[in-house]
Amino acid sequence: MRCKLILVLVLLCEFVSHGQQCPRISTPTNGAVDVPVDTDIRWPQVDNIFGYVVSLGTTPGGGEIINRRSSGTKNFYVPEVGLPENTKIYVTIRLFVLGQPVQTCPIEEFTTIRVNTPPGCTTLAYPLNNATQANVNRPITWNYAPTATGYRISIGTSSGATDVVNNLDVGNVLNYKSPTDFPLDQEYFVRITPYNENGDASLCQEESFITGIPTFDCDAVPNPATGTVYSLKPETNFPDEIGFCEGENSKLVLSDDTAQGFRWFKLNNDGTETLISETREVDLQALGRYRYEAYNNAAFLGNTIECANVKEFTVVPSGPAVIDKIDVSREADGLVIVTTVSGPGNYEFALDDENGLFQDSNIFINVPIGEHTVHVREKNGCGLVSRVVERQLSSKDFPRFFTPNGDGIHDFWQFSPPPDIEASIELIRIYDRYGNFLAQIDPKRIGWDGSFNGQPLPATDYWFKAISFGQQEIYGHFTLKR
Repeated sequence: MRCKLILVLVLLCEFVSHGQQCPRISTPTNGAVDVPVDTDIRWPQVDNIFGYVVSLGTTPGGGEIINRRSSGTKNFYVPEVGLPENTKIYVTIRLFVLGQPVQTCPIEEFTTIRVNTPPGCTTLAYPLNNATQANVNRPITWNYAPTATGYRISIGTSSGATDVVNNLDVGNVLNYKSPTDFPLDQEYFVRITPYNENGDASLCQEESFITGIPTFDCDAVPNPATGTVYSLKPETNFPDEIGFCEGENSKLVLSDDTAQGFRWFKLNNDGTETLISETREVDLQALGRYRYEAYNNAAFLGNTIECANVKEFTVVPSGPAVIDKIDVSREADGLVIVTTVSGPGNYEFALDDENGLFQDSNIFINVPIGEHTVHVREKNGCGLVSRVVERQLSSKDFPRFFTPNGDGIHDFWQFSPPPDIEASIELIRIYDRYGNFLAQIDPKRIGWDGSFNGQPLPATDYWFKAISFGQQEIYGHFTLKR
């Protein structure tokens, strides 16, 4: 009785612990219907969490709406352009816990309301209405209009005019960047019209701003010595994602770009941003979205102009890969090796040489027949794992005996790949001690039952010849026991 009580307490503790680590969504609740399309996704705060990662999809576990988007340590996520109407939305929350693997919580779902009316109007977010000294290099941005599935923009140089942009449909985004920079000291009039399948927003007000910061074409700086032009923007190949490896609570990132200045910003969920570094390096302290800027300065009309290359990136949880399986097939030009992995990271693959050339594809073709090793590396430095594809087998890798007596244990003799490798056998032939052929085994079937022409054979030793995909021939013997 005491043992049973202890077991119950252990299971209860595990249940409570799991409940603490995997919260259920509270807004909206699981299974809710008629949920507004501008709803926030919220869940109870979890202790000792280094960050949350949220996916919203139209299929279970999918990320068709947002895919692995970090909310940092905030226990909510606000979809920037809302949710599709009359749609079942699947929510997947992943927890990033210090010192533990990333935990994927059970999928929950809710259904959004059917929208039967056009959306309301929106307002400019940058530049603000009646702003002066608006930066001509920045895009025009506006606020989300609930239930909108797209926006049209008109821009003119006088009230009511559309001589710059005429009712352009920009889709379901919240910004517009002119193909050319606006001239200085010019007033512009802007009208943003949200729409959905029920129609356009009506009576949306026109807003205006005046440009006032000098424009400078950083991509076409003249070179008097050669008569050509060049770009003053620093070259950069900064990645889209930076991974926090399992067990890390921060990550020092160093830019190797050549530039006069650097800035790093944390992009907050409320639309604000926080400057976190103005040097070449930054200490990233949390999951989420960031912006990196590398810039050079130019003197223009008595002003200092920054020519910047800007890259938004996301810090996501990561870790080494788990090799789930390796499939090997033989074609006319050699082997085809397909490696299937799982894990929270971004992975690349190499064959045989772990210091060699890695590729994004998990498929290798035209591989010479023989023994090979697949190496899988996490791109953010979170580990490398390897597995032998097909090493040289020996007779010791095959069963030494079997007992076809119908008790369900060792009733058939068959090759089973060793757990440490991926090995593929094409066929196996069985012989008696005098070399007489008795049976041929399909490695994908159940195996040999110890009979010949339907008659059970006596208990004694039998010999086999196996041929691998690599055309290795393995010989050995085993014992039939009755």
